[in-house]
Amino acid sequence: MNAAEFRKIGKEMVDYVADYMEGVHKRQVYPDVDPGYLRPLIPDSAPQEPETFEDIMKDVEKIIMPGITHWHSPYFFAYFPTASSYPAMLADMLSGAIGCIGFSWIASPACTELETVMLDWLGKMINLPEAFLAGKDGEGGGVIQGSASEATLVSLLAARTKVIRQLQDKCPGLTKAAIMDKLVAYASDQMVATLGTTSCCSFDNLLELGPICNKENIWMHIDAAYAGSAFICPEFRHLLNGVEFADSYNFNPHKWLLVNFDCSAMWVKKRRDLIGAFKLDPLYLHNHSYQVIPFDEMLCPHFQHWQIPLGRRFRSLKMWFVFRMYGVKRLQAYIRKHVKLSHEFESLVQKDPRFEICTEVVLGLVCFRIKGSNELNEALLEKINKTKKIHLVPCHLRDKFVLRLAICSRTVESVHIQHAWQHITELATELLKKENEQKMNQ
Repeated sequence: MNAAEFRKIGKEMVDYVADYMEGVHKRQVYPDVDPGYLRPLIPDSAPQEPETFEDIMKDVEKIIMPGITHWHSPYFFAYFPTASSYPAMLADMLSGAIGCIGFSWIASPACTELETVMLDWLGKMINLPEAFLAGKDGEGGGVIQGSASEATLVSLLAARTKVIRQLQDKCPGLTKAAIMDKLVAYASDQMVATLGTTSCCSFDNLLELGPICNKENIWMHIDAAYAGSAFICPEFRHLLNGVEFADSYNFNPHKWLLVNFDCSAMWVKKRRDLIGAFKLDPLYLHNHSYQVIPFDEMLCPHFQHWQIPLGRRFRSLKMWFVFRMYGVKRLQAYIRKHVKLSHEFESLVQKDPRFEICTEVVLGLVCFRIKGSNELNEALLEKINKTKKIHLVPCHLRDKFVLRLAICSRTVESVHIQHAWQHITELATELLKKENEQKMNQ
């Protein structure tokens, strides 16, 4: 494909993507395929000769789309949102064209420096303590990881390395193996200090946990993967109170801040703790023409020392495009709209005496169930997902089987919430009628 062909086909692809996003509400939200459906539909090996874009796109509709769960459908209420916006798509397109592998400053200076600035921008948007920001003279700083799980692992490894070195400094005779045998990581059933748990969007009390961790010299990592985006709104910022006690903090703009996957923002108070755990300096990664310049790890960090992989994409472009093309006020409005819709659904549930709300609705997640057995609620969820008009997933709360409805799509509106509730109640009515008939026949 040459540049002229790319211009033509690229415009066609933009049209296809725009049509898909505008028409995704017309597609069945949950696929109707069986495991292994795809392999028989494509050849066993790659083609020897080139095929046309037109033929490939026909196969997208014929083969790929039938097996897609449409996460951006306004009828998708499962898991948590995954962000999507046109500015982020454009930025990803540019990132792919630039194609740099920004493991160090010299590998692509703009890739490194924009990420540093964007993490400071985002930190200021959520009023993160100054100690976590890079600024010009700070000891902390931010970095983009692939996921919250990755950020948690990075924090765990950094904490382990830090305490091993501290103990070896005090007792030089201690071996790493001897220390490792005694190390303990404290966690709840949600893993680490969590703001907005996956199951029910509950919040740990950082103002209780933090001082204990600081007193006992315990590294505290905070995972706010979903909820963290809401902290750009002043009315939700109090949920982050206590972050000043943390050593590291993470949330996913790729969940709820319109920055497409992957973009997991992580900050540390002391970047040297992170670098100390991951620093590797093979000679082939050095750039000797810059060795004479005084090196500043924040002005020109080597992000290879802040993460598990070596290579990294130009992900901060997505943040830059989204923050500039939306602005903080429109991003705040987006968060508030989702929260308002979750309270609308909560109100609908509360008006039906057959149902109950299981946890406080704080942000964009509603946990609810039919008043009755776990088996009854399992049957309801099975009917919901089998009809494929909306998509939900469950959780367990205090041994109860609970349905979760998360406000996910960028395009979701009140009409979709009303439709979802009507569909749920119709299925519940059928189910309860059948259950009553069975009891009468016993």
